[in-house]
Amino acid sequence: MTQAAGFTLIDEGRASTVDAVRDGERVLVANADMAAATGWERKPQGMCRDEVCVPLRDGAGHTGDRVDLGTFAAALGRPLALDLDEGAAFLGTASSERAAQLASLHAPDFSLPDLSGEMHTLSKYRGRKVLLVVYASW
Repeated sequence: MTQAAGFTLIDEGRASTVDAVRDGERVLVANADMAAATGWERKPQGMCRDEVCVPLRDGAGHTGDRVDLGTFAAALGRPLALDLDEGAAFLGTASSERAAQLASLHAPDFSLPDLSGEMHTLSKYRGRKVLLVVYASW
């Protein structure tokens, strides 16, 4: 195991520096830092956030005072982008949450400038039909 100094964990748009050690391809994050970075804390039932607990198989998702980031992400059904060389990880949104958002037929709110630089926010047009035209140069 090697100490991963300054390991960055990004979850729900927040970047946190966590105490992590690298064990081969696994990243083990200190329980206290996992709770501070994600809101999920290690309890006897598994990883818990408020009233929700997700069990982790004994030995697979934790080692003493650390949680295996990959096992944690898999237990929550969330994709994990991990760059060991850069010391960074990004926890994506669970597919069930993405599916619910798509099924709602509501676009996420965003703001963009028009050609003259005036900002437009999608929520300002709620209840009206909106045509969005996008393109990419590649």
